[in-house]
Amino acid sequence: MKRKVTKAIFPVAGLGTRFLPATKSIPKEILTLVDKPLIQYAIDEARAAGIKEFIFVTSRGKSALEDYFDDAPELEASLRKKGKTDLLETLKTTNMDSGAIAYVRQNRPLGLGHAVWCARRMLGNEPFAVLLTDDVIAADKPCLQQMMEAYQETGGNVVAAMEVPQERTSSYGILDIEDDMGAMVKVKGMVEKPKAEEAPSNLAVIGRYILTPQVMQNLNKKKEGAGGEIQLTDAIAEEIEKGNPVYGFRFRGQRYDCGSKAGFLQATVAFGLAREDLRDEFGDYLSDIMAMRTAAE
Repeated sequence: MKRKVTKAIFPVAGLGTRFLPATKSIPKEILTLVDKPLIQYAIDEARAAGIKEFIFVTSRGKSALEDYFDDAPELEASLRKKGKTDLLETLKTTNMDSGAIAYVRQNRPLGLGHAVWCARRMLGNEPFAVLLTDDVIAADKPCLQQMMEAYQETGGNVVAAMEVPQERTSSYGILDIEDDMGAMVKVKGMVEKPKAEEAPSNLAVIGRYILTPQVMQNLNKKKEGAGGEIQLTDAIAEEIEKGNPVYGFRFRGQRYDCGSKAGFLQATVAFGLAREDLRDEFGDYLSDIMAMRTAAE
């Protein structure tokens, strides 16, 4: 029987420089898609997958992120007094039980692998999940929940994967496929940000992982990889070299790269149109904009 995964790491120490000047005083993870912060999408996905303990790897200037998950008794009392029960229910989704969240600091930006390594003392000898908040995935069944179900069948290490254009492979960790089984692929190698002409496939790793304790042991070696950083991809690839199983999982859903401005705007439009209370008015506005653009051309 596979060990149940109940702990997840959220690396949120990045400075968010692509979104300056907004991120000068606001953590990027608090930026909202419609009316929900990026971090809330990740938390909701983790909860749906059975995660009970949430570990945030933070850095200086992230206090607003920590405050977001605190109770707000004055706000709750005000909403209750005004009879705004729908907003009260919405607010409840942002509250976390005492002890459910832990925060650790990453003092220097030394790569994703280093950020994950910073949480090592909170994991014990247990498998764990990693969620990157930049990757927001719209799916009927949350992506990590899909992965958990696959993990129960295969064990080992499971990474979310999707096909990308060949010319974009240099922006991702790329899988070298040993056996393609449809939704699941068995992996014989991983390459971090290869040149397009050297990429072993166009199947890219996306920011969702289920990893064994051995990956954390590999990170303990603090080997520098691409860009002089400690790469999580390298620590996972080391498991392949040892003969331990690593699988790529083609999730069902639409991934938005909210680490880029274009991706963030695309996600905002998509999530806005998915909302019943916004769909008609917002859709009409977008149609008007496109009509005006067509007329101008």
